[in-house]
Amino acid sequence: MTTLVFGHKAPDTDSTGAPLIWAWYLSQVKGEPAEARLLGDPNTEAKFVADRWGFALPPVMDDIADGQSCVIVDTNNPAELPANIANADVTAIIDHHKLTGGLETRSPIDVTIRPLACTVTVMHQMMGSDAAKMPAPIKGLMLSCILSDTLEFRSPTTTDTDKALAEALAADLGLSIPDFAAEMFAAKSDVSAFSDAELLRMDSKEYAVDGVTFRVSVLETTAPGIVLDRKASLIATMGQVATEDGVDQVLLFVVDILNEEATLLVPNDLVKGVAEKSFGATVSGDSVVLPGVMSRKKQIIPALKV
Repeated sequence: MTTLVFGHKAPDTDSTGAPLIWAWYLSQVKGEPAEARLLGDPNTEAKFVADRWGFALPPVMDDIADGQSCVIVDTNNPAELPANIANADVTAIIDHHKLTGGLETRSPIDVTIRPLACTVTVMHQMMGSDAAKMPAPIKGLMLSCILSDTLEFRSPTTTDTDKALAEALAADLGLSIPDFAAEMFAAKSDVSAFSDAELLRMDSKEYAVDGVTFRVSVLETTAPGIVLDRKASLIATMGQVATEDGVDQVLLFVVDILNEEATLLVPNDLVKGVAEKSFGATVSGDSVVLPGVMSRKKQIIPALKV
């Protein structure tokens, strides 16, 4: 049986590139048939990266069949996976997020979760000497994923291991990291074609705090004004998205990559309280700037209080 490799819903660059990389590794190096899948339409940066390195986007998968062999990458959270995941044959998890719990498998599996900034850095370590077999397009995907997840090493999640690997890959490919990262971030910042609801779901994860469920959305951009100019309509759409997605509230953080800060939209008293209790912010309007906040994984999710 062909093994399917996929990441989380609302796929970003890491959750698009990592399945392609690991499917290549299983098929071409280990001799185990594997194919990449997506659990939704990827963001503009992920589409740019796939095209830049000559990959067709993997097919989008709505659910998974009973007994289907699969490898989960870039998440271990059941809420971010297909509804039928408990009945699939999960053979491995490769991740760099905190252990969420709640995922039940049919048999013992390989689980590799390491405190690195990017899933593909974990994969590179797992490949060992086989990493030398990576062709240029796979190296390009790997570099792209690291630059995306670390925001070109600005994110506090960045480790020396991630940075060293990215620099080695860029040298192999003859690329300037600042120039290539600028191209990636420009692609990510082009959100003109997306509706407000699509923006609120584009890079988001569900998270519960003391019984309150949130869709925590992050938009990383070098042009925050493009998003913030739509503040009124985004705030007006939050209630609709929350109702449709079965959560209590949408939190939208617009991360300014270059100025290394986030702007949180504040549609109501609940979010005002979250901003004040979680980040020590003083809120006087419908948004608040949070200096230094760049990472959902390290600075936003762990800090949330209601």
